[in-house]
Amino acid sequence: MEGDEEEDYMSDLFLKQDVRPGLPMVRRVKEAIQKEEKQKEANEKNRQKSIKEKEKERRDLVLKSALGNENKGFALLQKMGYKSGQALGKSGEGIVEPIPLNIKTGRSGLGHEELKKRKAEEKLENYRQKLHIKKQANEQAADQFRIRFKTKQEERKMEGDLRKSQRACQQLDMQKDIDVPKETWFWIEPEEDDKKDEEDKEDECTSSDLSVSEKLRILTAYLREEHFYCIWCGTTYEDSEDLSSNCPGDSAADHD
Repeated sequence: MEGDEEEDYMSDLFLKQDVRPGLPMVRRVKEAIQKEEKQKEANEKNRQKSIKEKEKERRDLVLKSALGNENKGFALLQKMGYKSGQALGKSGEGIVEPIPLNIKTGRSGLGHEELKKRKAEEKLENYRQKLHIKKQANEQAADQFRIRFKTKQEERKMEGDLRKSQRACQQLDMQKDIDVPKETWFWIEPEEDDKKDEEDKEDECTSSDLSVSEKLRILTAYLREEHFYCIWCGTTYEDSEDLSSNCPGDSAADHD
């Protein structure tokens, strides 16, 4: 008899049980969640509503229901020929629905929301102006950087053209047995460690007053007049007539 009361581990009831690992834990979690939700529903039903909530429910209920004959205002309108669903006015151009209620539940004074909205708009407008000013400043800085970069590139190019003109001038002058340049800076001066005399210093100061573009203009004009040579073409012409007829011009822009 005791064997009959004991659980039969070979029975179909026992073998059909789901014994996957972790399944009892999942089942217990689901049951706990369901129990918690039922408890919340019961608490919500048993909870006493506040006065504000009761007033809101009554107000919503009244506003959803149409006016009946028991309403004195509606009764007077009916006596004057008004029918339910008809627009107000002699020609029916008025409103159909009553003016909606705007219930104020907060404790702030009248006009506070408008003031708050206006301040928010002003703050947003100030923020947009700051962004616009910052954007303009960034664009100006970028433009100035591009201008400086372009200027430096042009200066480096002019310095290279000047050195090229100085080398050409020195070679052409020496071919004509000219031992001393017309201007000290017409030739590329070799680097010397010895101190220069006072005349060299004065010449150097005088030449340093000229910009690179001015030196290049003067030197290219000298090469064209004295040697009929165009630095941009890299060609020595026979005479001034040959130079003027075959050379596009006396500047780099004319040769682009």
